[in-house]
Amino acid sequence: MSPNVSRRQVLKTALTGVVVGATSRILPAYTRGPVSANERIGLGIIGVGGLGGGGHHLGNVLRMPDFELLAVCDVDSRRVDSAVKKSKGKAQGYADFRKLHERKDIDAVIIASPDHWHSIMSRHACMAGKDVYCEKPLSLTVAEGREMSDTARRYDRVFQTGTQQRSDWRFRWACELVRNGKLGKIKSIRACIGTGPKDTQVANSAPPKELDFDSWLGPAPLVPYNSKRCHYKFRWWYDYSGGKMTDWGAHHHDIVQWALDTELSGPTEIEATGVWPASNFLETAVDFDVHYTYPSGITMHTTSEGRNGITFYGEKGELFVCRGAISANPKEILEDKVGTMPIQLQVSTSHHRNFVECIRTRKMALSDVELSHRSATVCHLGNVSMLLGRKLQWDPDRERFEGDDAANRMLSRPQREGWRI
Repeated sequence: MSPNVSRRQVLKTALTGVVVGATSRILPAYTRGPVSANERIGLGIIGVGGLGGGGHHLGNVLRMPDFELLAVCDVDSRRVDSAVKKSKGKAQGYADFRKLHERKDIDAVIIASPDHWHSIMSRHACMAGKDVYCEKPLSLTVAEGREMSDTARRYDRVFQTGTQQRSDWRFRWACELVRNGKLGKIKSIRACIGTGPKDTQVANSAPPKELDFDSWLGPAPLVPYNSKRCHYKFRWWYDYSGGKMTDWGAHHHDIVQWALDTELSGPTEIEATGVWPASNFLETAVDFDVHYTYPSGITMHTTSEGRNGITFYGEKGELFVCRGAISANPKEILEDKVGTMPIQLQVSTSHHRNFVECIRTRKMALSDVELSHRSATVCHLGNVSMLLGRKLQWDPDRERFEGDDAANRMLSRPQREGWRI
């Protein structure tokens, strides 16, 4: 039996709350005792830009009595100063995440850096004994995601990923309806994730004085600073992210995997096309169509066109879900309410709250690293097929393409010397 098959069996057992001693070397019991209900969790936030330093992470953390925000970190000193000010001076500012990880009073970290930093920062945090909440998409490559999951298991860490749609009752409801057969046999799925952006070229320049651009690049190739490569626009460059496929695909593919009960496997065939306008200074695809086939014969069409959301097509009707809405045809499909059917999925009303609960109990997080690795892999497979322009066969157990060396070389990226763990 391959190591990945064993891992799947162990994770499946963990998801049902049963411990199997014979496989505990792969998924060991958490060794740190529970944090008591009245004990505050020492926290650090790495990456305090729009997502990390705004209302989503920093704002939520400051409103939660469970956390004691002790440190913030960013290679942009302006962002560090702003985050420290928002903490009313209680958090210490850092430019180097490794210094933050050295602190023994920090129990957990939230990582909201650009994607190309996720693997190094989260693995380093696990090695330092910290529990991790890492933003989506989990990884830059399939190989990085595998390393992140294996490291979290090796060091017995709680690891939450920022695929927060799992904490939205509408998406849980949709997944429970699918799992309980309310649509009958699922035939196909459509995931609409939006068109990628276009932008005009600007000249390279010196980085702003508050930004350590060499450290921002980190493991990525050394290039001149350009304002349209950095900060939020990093999503549209392959050195740092994967475009819309990993941006919104990380959310919707995660829900599809949850609904189909394929959280520990994935599709086996991928065929994708993309459009890269010559006039676009940004790098990732603007329009795309990606077709996935699962071993069950279910197909998923991920596209840049249409209303953002997921549609499940079954023998008995169809179901649409997005942020803020859920609908079905026929409407009677929605008569079975969330939490009332025989198969019920894990309940969470807040991703941050779920993280806290898991730190205290040492239970697996709702968006555990292995599940998120598998969902991110679906996104990466689409990009690889799109960039190569051909159909690919995928083995989810081995996590390799079948008979395609060029595609397999794209499962990982070289990292710049001096920025490796």
